Amino acid sequence: MILVGLSLLLGFAGPARAIVYLDITSANFRKVKVAVPYFVDKKQPAVINDGGKKMADLMGRALAFHGFMEIIDPSAYGGSQTWDWPSLGAEFTVLGQYEITAEGLILEMRLNEIQSGHMILGRKYQVPVSKYQECIKKFCDEVILKLTGERGISQSQIAFVSTATGHKEIWLADVLGDNIRQVTDHEYLAVAPRFSPDNKWLAYTSYHRNNPNLYITALSTLRTTRAISRRKGLNMAPAWSPDGSVIAITLSKATNPDIYLIDINGNELRRLTNGEGINVSPSWSPDGKKLAFVSDRSGTPQIYVMDVATKAVHRITYVGNENTTPSWSPKGDWIAYTGRVSGNTHQILLIKPDGGTPVQLTQTAGDYESPSWSPDGRQLVFSRKRNNKQELCVIFKNGMGLRPLFNLRGAQSMPQWSPRQDL
Repeated sequence: MILVGLSLLLGFAGPARAIVYLDITSANFRKVKVAVPYFVDKKQPAVINDGGKKMADLMGRALAFHGFMEIIDPSAYGGSQTWDWPSLGAEFTVLGQYEITAEGLILEMRLNEIQSGHMILGRKYQVPVSKYQECIKKFCDEVILKLTGERGISQSQIAFVSTATGHKEIWLADVLGDNIRQVTDHEYLAVAPRFSPDNKWLAYTSYHRNNPNLYITALSTLRTTRAISRRKGLNMAPAWSPDGSVIAITLSKATNPDIYLIDINGNELRRLTNGEGINVSPSWSPDGKKLAFVSDRSGTPQIYVMDVATKAVHRITYVGNENTTPSWSPKGDWIAYTGRVSGNTHQILLIKPDGGTPVQLTQTAGDYESPSWSPDGRQLVFSRKRNNKQELCVIFKNGMGLRPLFNLRGAQSMPQWSPRQDL
């Protein structure tokens, strides 16, 4: 998005103060109450219109998605931007006003702290009207940065596999469930989407040429697609290294499925495993020094961690006889995975990279599979299958807040959370 507008005031008005910082990991943390009144059309400030309601609703949903804000229902104050906020328990307000001109949309937003009466963040954007959602999400992510010290994730995306067309194809959706669109149209079978670290490419495996080949497509257009590995047999489950220079992938060109490193043009760089069972589902540590992966070398699928430089491997899962789909957290402190637990269902679990006692994250009925971390490491997305319905859900790392992402016909699976969008 091209932001033509200039920043307004950044920081506190009045005497200098430290940045507001909310420790949302504290055991005593409670949700912060925030009011997001209807945005105001500067040309008709006394009129409440649908455009202003939609903008405020999007801002409220984006803030609430992060899990530590309670958005006060605008019906409690008629959506007005002037109210006795302390009487509602509001600690912050987000106020927006806009103007539609011949050049497009001018949108101004402010974050105010009620106790001090100060504006602590303000931004002004001048963009095409069609870009209003991007402006609101960008401001939301700056609000999260101001309040927690870490930028928000409302601009991120989810890639996933859907049968909405009757075939398994790759789809994309904004993290709030907006702008859902189809990426592949092979009318066959496409699986395992993976974002490049710079958000420029989406890699996936497609069977449409009668072999599971690896492709990448440009996210800027969703039209520029090229095959980068068409080796006979599997070309599966790509995992971009944190610097984006190499891809870990499972190839079965030597009969046994093993993990190799290739560059983004498909050239083979290095073989990491060598015939000790089936080796699949690589996931990089954030520093790029290690890989988590699945192998059945012990007789059942379990999760192992490899030092990429030395190829030294150690097993980390010992509870359960089927543990798959590892996903290393962005902060490096946990590996999420799918485990078959008592009752013969699949659940999402967390384990430390060095092993230890796993923590079961999902607890309710159904099969939960293929976890992927949010860019801030506070949430996970995964698929849930129950009552003949398979959909994407998210949950916070503490096991709270399990909820579906969006409704879409067909079955949704193999989600992958994108990195943060560029500023």
